[in-house]
Amino acid sequence: MSAPAPFRVLVCGTNFGRFYAEAAHRRPGYALAGILSRGSASSRAYARTLGVPYYTDLDDLPAGIHAACVAVSSSISGGQGTELAKALMDRDLHVLQEHPVHLTELTDHLKHARRRGVQYRLNTHYPRVAPVRAFIDAARRLVARQRPLFVDAATPVHLMHPLVDILGQALGTLRPWRFADPAPLPADIGPQPFRSLHGVFAGVPLTLRVHHQLDPSDRDNHALHWHRISLGTEGGVLTLADTHGPVLWSPRLHISRDADRRFVLDGPGTGRLGLGTTSVVGNTGTFRTLFSDLWPEAIGSALDGLREAAQRGGDALRTGQYELAVCRIWTDLAARLGPPEIVRPAVPRPLAVSDIFPVPEQLLDHSFAGPAAGQTPAVARAGTEPLLPDTHSCT
Repeated sequence: MSAPAPFRVLVCGTNFGRFYAEAAHRRPGYALAGILSRGSASSRAYARTLGVPYYTDLDDLPAGIHAACVAVSSSISGGQGTELAKALMDRDLHVLQEHPVHLTELTDHLKHARRRGVQYRLNTHYPRVAPVRAFIDAARRLVARQRPLFVDAATPVHLMHPLVDILGQALGTLRPWRFADPAPLPADIGPQPFRSLHGVFAGVPLTLRVHHQLDPSDRDNHALHWHRISLGTEGGVLTLADTHGPVLWSPRLHISRDADRRFVLDGPGTGRLGLGTTSVVGNTGTFRTLFSDLWPEAIGSALDGLREAAQRGGDALRTGQYELAVCRIWTDLAARLGPPEIVRPAVPRPLAVSDIFPVPEQLLDHSFAGPAAGQTPAVARAGTEPLLPDTHSCT
């Protein structure tokens, strides 16, 4: 029996689009049908290295392409991605578009996909990155066992849209949500890179801190940090230390007291004192492996979702209601925060861990069990089975 024909994917754009191209080029069941961009020498050379056709005009596209990935800035970011996505759907191509997209445009795209009988998906990307996926899966198991008491989250302003999606998937729902306006900053305290607001997300108290500064010409390189999320229950706190890991589990500190109100530190009922104060789940990699492996794999997962939707068929607008709700929440938050401060800082000087811990032994306190100095810790699960199947239906 012959293998099914590959799902042929056109990639539009060669900046972030290179990660889409690598995903389609490598992933089993897909074929990179070509690169479409504005005609730069570097884009042409990149297409040659992949051995695929290069296009600058939609009218030159051949028949037999199933889908297009639009990794070109949308109008909200000053690009032509919005018009391009619609034009590709007019050619009966399914479309996967990189975030962000304005709420009105997302609504229009989903309606247009319905009219054309094609599928449209907005890719917020980061919920599919492996460490974030691990956090989401663990959060779903945690909230199935215990009621969430708080969410504390931090994000750069340009990644706030994906943050909303991460929280929605982690908590299993978006509703109910409501937010207070951020507290005004006193004029006499000087510049503040972060703005904070409080609210309720999926019925859970939320504290959100946003790095509210933006270099419009180089957003990623000048974010002070990426996603950081803590989800707390009575049993402990689950933390995503960074978009790219690791995930941390910190059990709740609770010590029984005797009749004289002293801590009971040994004997019956003190078994929980043997729990690790914080367990590190998963390994962290280098920025190089982030670009070579984590991001293309995440995009491959998004492609799988588009292909499955194309095979099922159905109403793109109906299936896009969750994406619309995520976008609506992001729009609400952005309106409350207002425009970010525009900054154009100098090139930063990233530091290595050896700059902060010059003596390798300082990386670990030897009074605690742990891996050898210099190794990235990866914790084994302490004899517990998953609490919930890894399903992610959200409303």
